[in-house]
Amino acid sequence: MDEQELVRQIQEGDEMAFAEVVKIYKDKIVNFLCKLTGDYQKAVDLSQETFMRVYFKAHKYRPVAPFSSWIYAIASNLAKTEMKKMRKYAVISLDEIQNSLHTEVSSQNPPDSGLKRNLKKALDSLHPRYRIPVILKDVEGFSQEEIAQILKRPLGTVKARINRGRNYLKMELEKATSVENSFVKKEEYQDGRA
Repeated sequence: MDEQELVRQIQEGDEMAFAEVVKIYKDKIVNFLCKLTGDYQKAVDLSQETFMRVYFKAHKYRPVAPFSSWIYAIASNLAKTEMKKMRKYAVISLDEIQNSLHTEVSSQNPPDSGLKRNLKKALDSLHPRYRIPVILKDVEGFSQEEIAQILKRPLGTVKARINRGRNYLKMELEKATSVENSFVKKEEYQDGRA
């Protein structure tokens, strides 16, 4: 059954059609929101809110854009609102600090964990104005035209934001790499290996 038919059935109150939509999109939306917020539990909560809105606002959906664009637009808007709240009330629990310290001390990181860590840190520091389009394009695989529909922005704006976001990430990764390389060289020098 195609998505337009599922939407039509949801609009008529068919809960089985809604369950099918949730089954199709649940993991994708949670992963998308997790990348935006950096918090899995928050992503799960926001995805639940996303699907509640899909169900209760299905009557507002018009098939001018793909159904997936509509769902991602809802999720994106919820994530933007949540990220504004998070910036306004930046709170870190003591449990998080203890867990992160314990993890850093006790774990043996695989060789590429530095790149992953640096990329996550760079993505987290990227303003949502740029982070959302970059994730939609480079992680979720949407076209620039679809992203323009999801974000309700002109295509030129989306292209510029993706470009600026990628440039920022590149700059941050280069900075992190140069800092790590200088640290390694300093250790080698102190150990007499240089």
